Amino acid sequence: MTSSDFRLERAVELSPETREFAEKELRETPERVKEALERLRELLKENKDLKFGDDDDLLTIFLRPCKWYPESAMALMRRVAEFKRDNAALLDNLLPDDEKEAFLNHQVVNVMKGRDHKGRRVLIVNVGGSWDPKKVNADQLFRLFYLIHEAAMLEPESQVRGTIVLMDFHNMGWGQTMGLTPAFSKRLLTFIQDAMPLRLKEVHFVKQPMIFNVVWNMFKPFIREKLKNRIFFHGSKMASLHKHVAPSHLPADYGGELPAIDYSGADWYPVINEVLPHIHNWNSYGFVKS
Repeated sequence: MTSSDFRLERAVELSPETREFAEKELRETPERVKEALERLRELLKENKDLKFGDDDDLLTIFLRPCKWYPESAMALMRRVAEFKRDNAALLDNLLPDDEKEAFLNHQVVNVMKGRDHKGRRVLIVNVGGSWDPKKVNADQLFRLFYLIHEAAMLEPESQVRGTIVLMDFHNMGWGQTMGLTPAFSKRLLTFIQDAMPLRLKEVHFVKQPMIFNVVWNMFKPFIREKLKNRIFFHGSKMASLHKHVAPSHLPADYGGELPAIDYSGADWYPVINEVLPHIHNWNSYGFVKS
């Protein structure tokens, strides 16, 4: 069993505050939920080239980021299938065990314990000096991100409240800059903008050095307006980050009031491993194989 600090909040009722938030932000009412689930099931039957489960929990994963519009959720399912097909070499039958070494021994991708002051999950990506691209390359970095997203989508609170990403570039050098390839940039941004059934609310770049501009120039061409408005640059100014994420919910690493981070992806690995049935199912979804 995993520690209570490192667990997925699955199969839990939304808190009253989050239910109210869902109704206001996502149009989520019992009547609308019932209608949308029925309609999305019909659409799945009509789209015979797609294979997805049709249980309420899975359909909700697609309907919530689409504010319960079934046609939009169907379009998202199709984009997920397209992304999986186009990136089959990286994602086909991907399991946590395939990246166990990267999870356990390299502190690249981490998830903050608890949530921020708005109830959002916080993903931390360390692509500065602590990342060795020779040991964990950009493809593996993406696979780690993908596996974590597969687990996060199972949390009702995360489906509603969304997630934020903290990109930490502390001590970034040429090795890391060259490790973040244009192919990685394009794949990551296509995934985030088109094929990730989670509500990404903000992306924060922190502790980035001058050399970061090389990386940013690679990312820029692939960023659409909606995401551009959710990206914030802070450098070493943690007070700037605190305008978006309350210091009461941040670790000391980012000028926050919580203890410094003393855990890593290694602590989250068992949590992701616990949802293997879901990951196996997710691997089977997409276009029907001829």
